[in-house]
Amino acid sequence: MASLAVSRLGRYLLTVITGGMLAGAVAAQSDSASLEAQRAAFKQAYAAASQGGDGWRSLAGNLQDYPLYPYLQAASLEHDLQQVDRATVDAYLRQYPDLIPANDLRRDFLQELARRQDWTNFVAMYQPGLGDALSCDALQAQLAGSAKLDFNRDLATLWATPALPSACDPVLQTAYDQGLLTPARIWARIDAAVDAGKPGTISSMAKWLSPEDAQTAQKLVLALNDPAAAVTAAKQWPDTSRTRQAVTLALARLAHRQSNTADTAWQTLQGRFHFSPEQRDRVLNALALFHATDFDDNALARLINLPASAQTPASREWRVRVALAEKNWQAVLDAIAALSPTQRDDDEWQYFRARALSELGRSEEAQRAFASVAEQSSYFGYLAADRESAPYALCSTQLAANEQAQQAVLATPGMQRAFELFAVDMPKQARREWSQALANADAQTIRQAVILANERGWYDRAVFAFNNGDALHFYTLRFPLASQDGVVPQAQQAGIDPSWAYGILRVESAWMTDAQSGADARGLMQLLPSTAATVARRNGLAWNGGDSLYDPAVNIALGTRYLAQMAERFDGSPWLASAAYNAGAARVNQWVDARSQLPPDLFVATIPFKETREYVARVMYYSVIYDWRLHGTAAPLSTRMLPIGQPYSRLDPPDARKDLTCPAPKVVAASSAPAPAAAAPAATTSTHSAPAKDKVH
Repeated sequence: MASLAVSRLGRYLLTVITGGMLAGAVAAQSDSASLEAQRAAFKQAYAAASQGGDGWRSLAGNLQDYPLYPYLQAASLEHDLQQVDRATVDAYLRQYPDLIPANDLRRDFLQELARRQDWTNFVAMYQPGLGDALSCDALQAQLAGSAKLDFNRDLATLWATPALPSACDPVLQTAYDQGLLTPARIWARIDAAVDAGKPGTISSMAKWLSPEDAQTAQKLVLALNDPAAAVTAAKQWPDTSRTRQAVTLALARLAHRQSNTADTAWQTLQGRFHFSPEQRDRVLNALALFHATDFDDNALARLINLPASAQTPASREWRVRVALAEKNWQAVLDAIAALSPTQRDDDEWQYFRARALSELGRSEEAQRAFASVAEQSSYFGYLAADRESAPYALCSTQLAANEQAQQAVLATPGMQRAFELFAVDMPKQARREWSQALANADAQTIRQAVILANERGWYDRAVFAFNNGDALHFYTLRFPLASQDGVVPQAQQAGIDPSWAYGILRVESAWMTDAQSGADARGLMQLLPSTAATVARRNGLAWNGGDSLYDPAVNIALGTRYLAQMAERFDGSPWLASAAYNAGAARVNQWVDARSQLPPDLFVATIPFKETREYVARVMYYSVIYDWRLHGTAAPLSTRMLPIGQPYSRLDPPDARKDLTCPAPKVVAASSAPAPAAAAPAATTSTHSAPAKDKVH
């Protein structure tokens, strides 16, 4: 009987528990369905609000408790800004005083009030810190009340800015009329504009100088805009401090574009003008540096003979690169020794020091040097590991979820808005809410927020949040796979290595689906709409215009095919195709024609463009990381970087794959005496640091 009672009680409890669980599941499904319905309704209402008027309100009847509801009225007001009155805007600002759309509305309405020249309402609503244009509008409002300007109080900060918006023109003219813009102040701003490369600012300042000084200022404009014309005209210029400034500027800029022409001009002009030692050093540095990037026959000698006062970090590095291009291994060692201590500690120069030692037959020293570099998780660390047949260094840490901390994140209104904005495909606004909500958060909160973002497919949050220190160990979050976007099947269909495709994507956009470059490259793999249209047509893929590139599936399908096209042009080589993806195939062909005899590591090191050198290194490093993410091991970097002219195929598997392991920390014996301070090595690059530019641009 007792057993029967227990059995009945057990069945009863099981029924209760199961029923409770079922009810919870139903409630969760109901909540999820309700949230999806709100998101769909918000998208409709927001589209209507963006057209102005109050039509959006009929579509937002059930959205008053939705976190993004304030964005609707703000969108409508922004559209109707020229008809809106201050009372309407003030009402919104009072209702949502700390929200991002309220701050945007205040800024934009102030610009509208300035356009109307409604200075009374402008002054009533103005807040400092809204940008240079509104700062100047505020000064116009002050002048409208017949107030006088004070240079130190009103203009000093603006004056130090090399370029100002047109809203500042009336204020600067008034300042000149009031006698505040003295020649000394005008020339100080011209000098700042020269340093910033802003010829337009110089021209606008010249009108307030004497006719003679204005002509001198225009010489600086010519040096910036057309250095070749400037050095030609300089043969007739007088020898004054300002003309020497212009000639120096022109020669340095011309060296960048036409090093031989600049050389000839320098031979003519150096005896005509009494250049200061600093000016002479600047010209000599530019000539040596840009003869080096052209790999001229005497480039190495020029860099070696460059006076110490004329040397810079860039000229010292290029001394190494030219020596590498010549395979002059003793010159490589000498050039590395001439680097600053900070430069020498960079893993690139540690690696090439080991290469030089090996080529010179100093095997034991080379082995020790390679082993040291191989402890670093980096492009050069992995090149060194291949030389030593060692595993790749990678210390990966899994970030544990903390439910309590995550609930606190989700309870924050700003984070609620951030996650919802991401869910309704408004990533730019989502990033702004994220940044504001976490501006003062501790590391634990940020890390839990990143986990939540990753679960929602918001992958770029980890890339930006985990870009230094111990956070670099969170490799699985920093290098997501995002299988739903189709990288692996699309890469396989295109005939390229999925790990390489992932590497390109990670470098190009850092997983920002809405990334857009100044050249209008768009989306995850940063394709130009014109390029994407051609790729789509060539491969028989659908094309729905440039905005479709913000769809990850579309972008990846086209991006992988374009990568395959680049690879076809370079014998399938992923490292050369990566360079072409960044700098263009025509440039890469020029470099190949000039230096095809170099092995891949030396070729990459001698790419003239810093951006492309670093790009190739990051892509190849990230390809290894993604190979590990996909398979648990990785193809050796050396198998991806075959010599120029040797065909590469991802279908030819390497004989052995690499393990990625965490090296044991070096242990210093307690009895060891500390090294003298003078002999202590400078801080080295973190053994777990990724190549530069993990931080967004």
